[in-house]
Amino acid sequence: MVRRDIHAARQILARNLRRFRLDKGLTQEELANAAGLRQALISELEAGKLDVRLDTLSRVALALDATVAELFQESKHS
Repeated sequence: MVRRDIHAARQILARNLRRFRLDKGLTQEELANAAGLRQALISELEAGKLDVRLDTLSRVALALDATVAELFQESKHS
């Protein structure tokens, strides 16, 4: 059960991160630069393949002008 919940949270994060990034008109590299991270990390997050630290997630959210909570909100259109 816990594994499934973690997988679901990663998928929600991945979808929302990509949606926020595209809504801002940013490439993965541009988002990475704005957050002070590597592009490969953004790619892994968007693929749902990465356990991420809260401080890293906070940096990404700040670069997207979003909150960490918004990155985990389930979309009604998912």
